[in-house]
Amino acid sequence: MPKMTGAQYLAEALKAYEVTHLFHVPAILRKTMVELEERTLINRVRSHGEKSAAYMADGYARATGKPGICAAQVIGAMNLAAGLRDAFLARSPIIALTGGRLPETKFRKVYQEIDDVPTFDPVTKFNATIDDVSRIPDMLNQAFRSATSGSPGPVHLQFAGNEGQLDQQEAEMTLQIDRNCIKMPPHRPVADLNSISEVATILANSSKPVLVVGGGARSSEASKEILTLAEKLNIPVVTSLNGKDVFPSTHRLSAGVVGTYSRESANKTVLESDLVFFIGTQAGGMTTHFWAVPPIGKSAIQLDIDPEALGRNYPLNVALNGDVKATVQKLIEVCDPSSANKRDKWVKTVETIVKEYYDTYSSLMNSEDIPMRPERICKEMTDHLPSDAMVVVDTGHSGMWMGGMYDLRESTQNYMRSAGHLGWAFPAALGAKCGIPDRPVICFTGDSGLWYHIGDIETAVRWNINAVILVNNNHSGNQSKRGFDRIYGGEQTEKAFELWGLSKVNFAEIAENMGALGIRVEKPGELKSAFDQAFSANRPVVLDVVSEINALAPLAHS
Repeated sequence: MPKMTGAQYLAEALKAYEVTHLFHVPAILRKTMVELEERTLINRVRSHGEKSAAYMADGYARATGKPGICAAQVIGAMNLAAGLRDAFLARSPIIALTGGRLPETKFRKVYQEIDDVPTFDPVTKFNATIDDVSRIPDMLNQAFRSATSGSPGPVHLQFAGNEGQLDQQEAEMTLQIDRNCIKMPPHRPVADLNSISEVATILANSSKPVLVVGGGARSSEASKEILTLAEKLNIPVVTSLNGKDVFPSTHRLSAGVVGTYSRESANKTVLESDLVFFIGTQAGGMTTHFWAVPPIGKSAIQLDIDPEALGRNYPLNVALNGDVKATVQKLIEVCDPSSANKRDKWVKTVETIVKEYYDTYSSLMNSEDIPMRPERICKEMTDHLPSDAMVVVDTGHSGMWMGGMYDLRESTQNYMRSAGHLGWAFPAALGAKCGIPDRPVICFTGDSGLWYHIGDIETAVRWNINAVILVNNNHSGNQSKRGFDRIYGGEQTEKAFELWGLSKVNFAEIAENMGALGIRVEKPGELKSAFDQAFSANRPVVLDVVSEINALAPLAHS
């Protein structure tokens, strides 16, 4: 068995796992960084903060289905852990590598020394230390295995030494990787066949069922199967925010995104249904508007690869434990298409609900107001984004506007969103672009979101990461307006504005100063040409779109 350093092994193994980028804040695994350059040509993208490095890895993972890799030395480890929280909530596969304490100096007040390992426990599936270089092969395999299998999620490996100097040591090692775990899902277990048949019978007897499709269906790459099932049985479909791109927004059976950051038509559809089939969703608070859509007690079925998710929030008629794609394929084989006609009236009802939604918001979606209405921005994105665009969306008002107002026109378009952390979308879009360099990537965020990691405009320029960053610039964090107005007696005051207002800034000028292309958009009619210019620029672009500060996203209905 040949001898090699930990750095040599890591470089070769990451290449074998088809990793193309590592996102980091130095100094961590210095020798490995050299080996990555000399042996494998893996890109080592240095960001301006550990949190943004984690978000970049997250965007890379969600765009490619492969684990995203991020790294930081011991002093930045806790910041990296904070950045894993969104990935943990969204079930995204990330492998975080950090430096750690040396056994011989523990508890002696070494510079920057803190025990960081417990910090990763709440935000990882697997959290481990490596103190012997010979353990790198099996521990790295376990990291990939844990990140991609079952319900995916982040993992953490801490290498001995504040900068992970363990990688400089030698041991007898041969390259060994688990090729099943290069991409998720590595395995496709099928739910119990008797239970699948029982579900088929329940669906056949239901007059007003609805499919609630989540991020687990996205991870399973089950879009085609969900579409086939819905069309075969004539069942309307709503999605969670994480599952928005699983089912075409413009399909006749689509009622939109359900829950708290939602479309009214989706919530109304679920409330009027007689059976809810949760597919690849944990049926959490945001997807169900805190268990009001549907109310607990409505007839329900659930399919999930995580057995602990089944029945956690709703009593179930039947629980299916398995991979979404493989299990829905089996369900399609045994379901009765002759029952589809009995749901014609239900589908017509849902189509009417959807039409009422568009009629309600049509004037705002087509508004010529200046400053711009966000509804119009979303409509322009629906109409004019490239047919293979990847859209990356922040939380807060960004998530509310885009979840409700933006439609994916093509099955070749994709969508991913922050699971709860404002500022996530910009670095995540950079990571996504690294993972899918030949596709257009556009981020939708607000000025509040961009400020978190604005320094990474320079990162995008330095690494030629040609994503387009659209900033809904209303010089505020106005999602908080309702709450602060209420606390201040029901009306906007100057002191209340201090708590959610921001300075008026031209982000296009900032982008230009950092070497990116900045485009200022102040009129709705300018958006299409701005998109054309941005996607043909072949450089990082910031679209600074000036919008109405008092425009508030619609609240969920239940």
